[in-house]
Parts: sequence; C-alpha cells; structure tokens
Amino acid sequence: MAATASKKRCQPPWQQPTGSKKSELYLYNSLTRKKELFVPQNGKQVLWYSCGPTVYDASHMGHARSYISFDILRRVLSKYFNYDVLYCMNITDIDDKIIKRARQNHLFEDYKKGIQNGSSVLEDVKQGQAKFQDKMEKETDPDKKNMLERILKKVATALTELETLVNNKTGDSECKTTLQRLVEECRDVLADELDAKSGHTITDNSIFSSLPKYWEEQYHTDMTAINVLPADVLTRVSEYIPEVIDYVKKIIDNGYAYESNGSVYFSVATFDNADDHSYAKLVPEAVGDSKALQEGEGDLSIGQDRLDEKKSQNDFAVWKASKPGEPAWDSPWGKGRPGWHIECSVMASCILGESLDIHTGGYDLRFPHHDNELAQAEAYYCNDHWVRYFLHSGHLTIAGCKMSKSLKNFITIKDALDKHTSRQLRLMFLLHSWKDTLDYSDNTMENAIQYEKFLNEFFLNVKDVLRNAAAGPEKFLKWNEAEMKLSEQFQQVKAAVDQALCDSIDTKSAMEAMREAVSQSNIYIRDIKANKLTPNSILLRNIAVFLTDMLKVFGAIEGDELIGFPMSSGDNNTNLEETVMPYVEAFAEFRDNVRQVAREQKVVEVLKLCDQVRDDVLPELGVRLEDHEGQRTVVKLVDKEILLKEREQMQKLAEEKQRKKEEAKQKERERQAAKEAQKRIPPSELFSKETDKYSAFDAKGIPSHDAKGEPLSNKQIKKLTKAYDQQEKLYKEFLNSQQDKN
Repeated sequence: MAATASKKRCQPPWQQPTGSKKSELYLYNSLTRKKELFVPQNGKQVLWYSCGPTVYDASHMGHARSYISFDILRRVLSKYFNYDVLYCMNITDIDDKIIKRARQNHLFEDYKKGIQNGSSVLEDVKQGQAKFQDKMEKETDPDKKNMLERILKKVATALTELETLVNNKTGDSECKTTLQRLVEECRDVLADELDAKSGHTITDNSIFSSLPKYWEEQYHTDMTAINVLPADVLTRVSEYIPEVIDYVKKIIDNGYAYESNGSVYFSVATFDNADDHSYAKLVPEAVGDSKALQEGEGDLSIGQDRLDEKKSQNDFAVWKASKPGEPAWDSPWGKGRPGWHIECSVMASCILGESLDIHTGGYDLRFPHHDNELAQAEAYYCNDHWVRYFLHSGHLTIAGCKMSKSLKNFITIKDALDKHTSRQLRLMFLLHSWKDTLDYSDNTMENAIQYEKFLNEFFLNVKDVLRNAAAGPEKFLKWNEAEMKLSEQFQQVKAAVDQALCDSIDTKSAMEAMREAVSQSNIYIRDIKANKLTPNSILLRNIAVFLTDMLKVFGAIEGDELIGFPMSSGDNNTNLEETVMPYVEAFAEFRDNVRQVAREQKVVEVLKLCDQVRDDVLPELGVRLEDHEGQRTVVKLVDKEILLKEREQMQKLAEEKQRKKEEAKQKERERQAAKEAQKRIPPSELFSKETDKYSAFDAKGIPSHDAKGEPLSNKQIKKLTKAYDQQEKLYKEFLNSQQDKN
C-alpha cells in the first residue's frame, strides 16, 4: 500500500483529434477548363488584373455582369478567404472603336449645324442607306445582321417622312424642327457615310481624347451606383505610350515581332514554334479564325493594305502605323498607336510584373484578345506562366441575344437602376454562376426581388424578437429539442456555404444554403410562438448576424448594421431604426391597449380607426404593424415604397376577390334565370326547334328520326324520352307555381 501511495502519478497520454479535411479553394481556370486548387505565388498576396472598359459609350448590363461578378469574387477572396489582393484594372482610351465613334460624333455635329435644306439631307441619307444595305447583305453574323436590319428599318421610316417633308415644302420653323429630328433618326447611316468621306481630315487629337474622358467619368459613376469597389490601381492606355514602345522593342529584340511599313506585327508562327512557348492557350481550336482575328484588329485595321503587310494572316498588330484621321505618337517605326492586345500586356506587366495570379475578363475576350495578351507577355518575359489562373465571366443575354454595344442591343446600367435597386441587381448575379450565361429578364429580376424580401422579413422578425427579449442573465434560455435541432441545421448551413465558396466561389449554392437557414429559422419561430413559448433570441441573433455578414462579404450590404439591410436617414447615415423604433413601439403598445378596451366595450368605430392607422397612415411613414390574435403587435420599419407597393397589391387582390365574387353572383343569377326559363317550356316543344338534328317527331314531340331521315336507335329514343319526362315534371312545377300566385 505504501509503495503504491508513494508512486508518483502523471498525466495520461493525449491524443490529437484527426479532425476533418481542411477547406481549400478551387477556381475554374480557363487555362485548363476545369477547377484547379488555388495557390497564390507569394503567400496570401494575390496579384490580379482585370480587363476594364473600352470607353466610347454608356456602360450597360453586359458590363455589369462582368464587373459585379468580379467584384463579388474579389470581395470573397479578400473578406472570406483573407487574401491580400492587389487589384489592377485598365481603361482602354485608345482603340479603333473610340477613334471611329469620336470622328463620327464630331462630323455629325458639324453636319447638323450646316444643314441648309431637306433635299441635300435626303440625298445624303439615300447614299448612306444604299451602302448600309450592301453592308447588311454581306454580313454573315446573325446578330449583327439583325442589328443592321433594325437600323435600316428605322431609316426607311424616317426617309419616307423626309421625302414627304421635302415634297410638301412645309413652313420654315416647322420644317427645321422636323428635319433635325429626322436627321437624328438617320444618325447611324449618316455618321457612317460622313466618316467614310471625311474621317481622314480629322487632325485635332483632343477630339479623340474628350470622348473617352467623358465616358470614363460616366463609367465610374455607374460603378459607384452598383457598389463595385474601385480598383487599387487604374491604368489608362494613353498614359503608357512610352512603356508600350519599350515593350514592343523588347519583343522585337527577342525575335517574336517584326516591323512592316511602319507597323509592328507579332509573329505567331515564330512564337508557337519555340520549344518553351505555345500560342492560344485558352482557345487553341480558334487559331486561324479569320473573323475573330479581324475583330481583334479593329474596324480601322482590316483593309487589304494592312493584311498585305503581315507575313501571316494569323499575325496581329502590336503597333499600328497611324493613318490620316487617327491619333499618333512618335516611335522608332514612325508615327503610330498601340494595338489593342499590347495595351493590357504592358499595363498589367508594369504594375504586377512577370507573373499574375489572376486575370479576369468577359468570356468573349478569350480569343484572340487574352490569347494574344499571353503570347505578347510571355514573349517579352521569355516565360510560359504570365497568368496562373484565367477567370472568364459568362455572357449576359437579353431575349436570348448577347448584350453588346456594337450590336446596339443593350440596357444601360442607369436604365436598369431606374427599375431596380443596386442590391437587387447584385442578388440576381449572386443567384447564378459567375461563369455561365445568364438571361436578363423580368423573371430573373423577380427571383432576386423575392429573395431580398424573404431575407428582409426574416431580419425584421429577428429584430422584433431581440427587442422583446429579456435583458441580463434572463436572456440565456435553456436549450430544448427545438433549439438543438435549429443549431445543428445552422452548423450544416455554415458548412454548406463554406463548401460552396471553396467550389470556385459558387454563390448560387451558397445563397440557396442561406435561404434554407431562413426557412428553418422561420419554422422554429412559428412553432415556438404557437406553443406560447419564447424564441431563443441569442440563437436567432447568431443566425441573422451570420447571414448579414455573408451579404456584406458579397457586397449586398454596406455599413455597420449588425443585422439585416440598413435603413439610414439622409446623408448623415443616422440609424433610423435606433432613432425611431422606441417611439413607434410606444405608439404600438398604446394602440394595443386602445384596441383591447374597444373590444371589451364593443366600440366598433374605434377598432376601425385603429385599422385605418395600420393600413393607411403608417405605411406612408415606412412603418408596418402586424396584428396577431392573442399576441402583441409586431412593429417593422420597412422602406416606404415597399409598403406602398404591398398596399397597392393588397387593394388589387381585394378588388379581384370582390370582382370574382360579383361574377359568381351574376353567374348564379343567370343560372337561376335559365332554370326558370327552362321550366316555362312545354315538354311538347322541347325538341321542336332542333330541326338541324331531327327530321320527324312522335305525337308527344319526341324525335323519332335524325336530320338525314334515318330512324333513331332505341338507346337514343330512351335518352330523349328521359329528357322529355324531366321537362314535363319541371313544366308542371311551373304551372302549379302560377296557380299558387293566382
């Protein structure tokens, strides 16, 4: 015993838990066309370049598709996965499209100022129309052909009116106003014709810079409106001309480009034949696609003279000799300007160096733009890994057709924001995969609106629970089976969200998991209240905070609101809920007491006034009162516009219900009237008017032969006799009722 007692005790061995597999982020990489484990090159730092807009027109929802999607990805990487992201984006302010649009705008405005009479305009429009018609007939792309047909149809209508105007020689003031309107309607064909005739005469470089400067400003305004974070670094092509020239020089020195007639072309064959290089990594099957290559070169750079300068039709311009009517900079090869593809290679390299972690852009940029970017940069650095992960956002279509400025088939971001909020647009994208095609329609927007409403109602319900929860230690309620079940479901939702985001940032699945958390919580609240119990405010708060935090990660909620969508008053960001709610709740409690007394004393008018305050007055102030039998009134602060729409919908539903009720009454009256009219028919006359069916009748008036004179079968006669007997009974009832009246 003594020996045992004296033996020194020690801690038993400890076993480390095996745990579950650590979550790892996979991204769909266009370079491999599959999901790859994301491994940044330098710890938690992520070097990210994103292709920005070519600023020559208004930003549209197709742009929003890319920029909101990439904003979501960027936020998730930064705020959820805690990567240190350096996000660089370019502004393309030198491009064939910009040059052509700037010239057309300038020439068209000058043309309008110089209009003397309708006859000259008529002749100009007809010339432009003929060339446009020829262009349309040669076009093979169905979307572009459709666009040209729409323009020509519009011009044809305007041309008819213009001819009438010229022939009638309407009064000067009226004629001038109408003429200016018709010229605007023919803008596309006139601008094209003017540019073809006089585009080469433009020499003022400010004409080419003012257009992109204006549209860049509009672009930034739009991005702020849809809550897209600004880039850490913003580059403009016009600010990087010296760097472009140096870059091109080195590519030539490395043997992958050549000068020809003042332009410099990238030699695709030389690059592709090198042992350590491969051309068209993204879309190898597109090599030799002359249509895509021409689009990549630009409208002003696809003439036969340009094609003849190349050693191969697959080669592309990295520096273009400027023609008359184009902006130009001095270079070792003469006056010229950058090719489109070289711009991104240079600017991304200047900021992010010889190897990027992530490069993003629209799906349609894969070939030739991004493939050419890769080739240029890898030719410059003599490496084969300028981009590690290429992410491409899916198309946005409208009525099944790709949304595009060049196709004149787009809805501007400003127009979209006139109909829906920035949050609703973002929710629409969150509810779909960032890399798949999405059709922008009323249906997709309605799904986003309903999702927002579903979440908002949950947040309001939780806030109500929290406002009425016990304070101090009493708020810690015992967990019963319902709480255990909800907590387990909550843990499963969090795991599902994490799994979805690790799976190439699958926000669609993450949002569905979050929806499930709301549904489960709503069931819990319903069941607890049905049993006259108190909901566990801490558990519900944790769920609501998690959902709010995820929406903040996605950029769907801005601000410091702990739970739910913020409600701020004015520009000073005053928390409306904290300020107003104590007063509204005091009023709601007073109203509850008034209703209780009115019920007890059966004062109906007072109850009607209480309903009127709830239904008519408070919605105008952004307050919703929800009365529940045997429970206190629930108070919710909701956007005034939402409440007014709800009230309008309820009124419509009530009117529809009343209309259907009246229709049912009318049908019943008609049925009774028809029944009464039927009773008045003597049985002998029941079939007498159906001569199209029957040709002979017996003594009672029951048909015996059909319309062709053929005898009726026994079965048919039996059926008709039964109808006769029933009518005889009804007619007797009618005669008896008449006798009773007499």
